[in-house]
Amino acid sequence: MRHNKIIFSGTVGAGKSTAIAALSDIVPVSTEAVATDDTAKIKKSTTVAMDYGLLYLPGGEKVMLYGTPGQERFSFMWNILAEGGIGLVLLVNNAAPDPLHSLEKYLLAFKTFIANTAVAIGVTHMDKPSPIGLADYRRKVAEITKPPVPAIFRVDARRRDDVAMLVKALLYTLNPGLSES
Repeated sequence: MRHNKIIFSGTVGAGKSTAIAALSDIVPVSTEAVATDDTAKIKKSTTVAMDYGLLYLPGGEKVMLYGTPGQERFSFMWNILAEGGIGLVLLVNNAAPDPLHSLEKYLLAFKTFIANTAVAIGVTHMDKPSPIGLADYRRKVAEITKPPVPAIFRVDARRRDDVAMLVKALLYTLNPGLSES
């Protein structure tokens, strides 16, 4: 039986903890603390170390879901959590002041990890007014990464099906011969 580890990362408020909770087959472990800096303007609490969930696959395989803290002051955790990971699910908050800059910052921060694994990108909060659409994200990613451009989806981090779609896209990128079972 294999255990696989997928990393969820992205900005504060992008939905990492929510996505893991939506997908996990166990009650997620989280390290939420009261937000005390600019994060408090966005939400009351924030992840300070990691989130952890578990997804059971047919045949007994498990996928461990690790969420990184979004605040840059906890960025030292990003590489620690990515160690042994098979891929990255990157969430970007489309309602943030400069989501394309955030996308670039995280792609560059995880550049080596992505080069050795894969990435799938989910854009959250697309229900809020913004001049930025998926085509803008694709253009930005194409500027930063080597071809092919990774999968980029509009997602609601609260919906299990949306988060599962991201994970499937990541897994299909890693192994295009996977079947739907």
